[in-house]
Amino acid sequence: MKPDAHARYEDDPTHDAALGAPLVALWHAIWAVAVALTALAAQMMDGLKDAPLAALLLMAFPGVFGVVLMVRDSVGLRLAVMGGWILAATASAGLTGGVTGALPGLILTPLAAGIALDHARVGADRLTRMGAFAVALPLLAGLISTWLNGAEAQGPLLAAVSGLLAMGAIIAAMRLTWSARQRRLAEAEDEAARIAALLEDQPALTLLLDPSGRAVATWGTPPPALSVLALTEQGLISAVHAPDRPAVSAALARALAGQSVEVQFTPRIALDRRVVMILGPFQHETDRPRLIAQAFDGTAQFARELGLETARVEAEAQSAGKTRFLANMSHELRTPLNAVIGFADIMRQKLFGPLPERYAGYADAIHQAGGHLLDLINDVLDLSKIEAERYQLAMETFDARDAVSAAVALVRLQADDKGVELAAVLPSEPIKVRADARALKQMALNLLSNAVKFTPAGGSVTITLDADGPDLDLAVSDTGVGIAPQDLQRLGRPFEQAGGADQKAQGTGLGLSLVRSLTELHGGRMTIDSTLGEGAAVMIRLPVMVARETAVDETPVTVEA
Repeated sequence: MKPDAHARYEDDPTHDAALGAPLVALWHAIWAVAVALTALAAQMMDGLKDAPLAALLLMAFPGVFGVVLMVRDSVGLRLAVMGGWILAATASAGLTGGVTGALPGLILTPLAAGIALDHARVGADRLTRMGAFAVALPLLAGLISTWLNGAEAQGPLLAAVSGLLAMGAIIAAMRLTWSARQRRLAEAEDEAARIAALLEDQPALTLLLDPSGRAVATWGTPPPALSVLALTEQGLISAVHAPDRPAVSAALARALAGQSVEVQFTPRIALDRRVVMILGPFQHETDRPRLIAQAFDGTAQFARELGLETARVEAEAQSAGKTRFLANMSHELRTPLNAVIGFADIMRQKLFGPLPERYAGYADAIHQAGGHLLDLINDVLDLSKIEAERYQLAMETFDARDAVSAAVALVRLQADDKGVELAAVLPSEPIKVRADARALKQMALNLLSNAVKFTPAGGSVTITLDADGPDLDLAVSDTGVGIAPQDLQRLGRPFEQAGGADQKAQGTGLGLSLVRSLTELHGGRMTIDSTLGEGAAVMIRLPVMVARETAVDETPVTVEA
């Protein structure tokens, strides 16, 4: 919003001093000269008594003091000059008897001074009102003087001259300030016209609403299908399509509570269009609470959002279709692969007679590749079932140490072949949990396989199992290559891998993703902590502990599986 006239004059003292202060100082100088000439003429014509002469000299003093405004102009100095006028008028009235004395016109000089000294920096007509009220002081002083000293007969000529001096000072002060007031008024009107033109030419519609939503004032261009006349006569709610009215009413209530709110609605007379409205509180000092609002045509934005939503739904449907396909293909994929692995195993064991050495090597390669492929397919199918929400946990009560020990036994040979030390730290007493035993074994197996895979020869891998209240804690730590900080955030998502190409070639990125998914199915969480070059630690916490009737000793012991 543009600053008003008062604010502009407050921020521009150079402008005020250049136009106001010299003229005010000149007015004071003319007053001082006029009063001095009056005193001299009266003294030369028939002589003045001491009291009227002293009164005239006193009244010349604020005129002389006011000339200082030529050099320096400030609010404090103007107030000081105004105080000098009030004191001088009060003292002169006390010397001459006020309205019944020789110089009754001087009683009005505080009003003339207030008009002349008034300025936007001081306040709206503040000094003028001060001068008008201050007239009461010389009146009171004159009455007290007459009551104490009695009324004296005075010459009518001097009384008339004092009245002319006061009237001339008032007229001159009004003329002096009139031009400044007119200039400020013209500037304010020009500024108001510019603001009104700006509001009217804006591409959006600006509304001033009462608490019920009826438009009190409007500016700018309304969106299509939103009638300004209807907003003014019937209110905002009536212009909104019925299903959107609760949202618009709630937005009005929140805006009245002091919040800035954005709401989108369908106009009642054009259901194929959309309007976006931003609402906020508007409260002027003298007005009751109202709302300020801006309305835009949101049809194009709505169409884009609708297109994006449609594309998202289609993409999710396609992804869900692929997931359902994989989840339904478990039998078709596993059965032939199991047959390939079984026949390869028969050939490896030479159950039907010896094979040439080369064929025996082929059988080993087929068996190894088939086993790797089966593991990959199992992981993919398990993830597909989880994403399709078709994975069923077989919940049962069992000793968690059994599932972990079985996983350690399966990885033992891999660790020994690679020269990695594998250790399991398990409690000496059973840990009763209610969970999916196969899933727990799969989680431990995946974590151990990953740890052994990325730990060089001579390193170590440790799996720890412990109970913490209602939670089961399973942690696998290693002294392997570690994980870079930028890779930690990605791990746990399907097909995401860390490290260089040589490390990525050792896996598919499904192991940790499956562990995370199985953990979340149990209502738990997985965390990864690692330092590049120093190893990694993965911990899963599952709320699966079964309450025990008696406390048992859970001192951890290291068990070699």
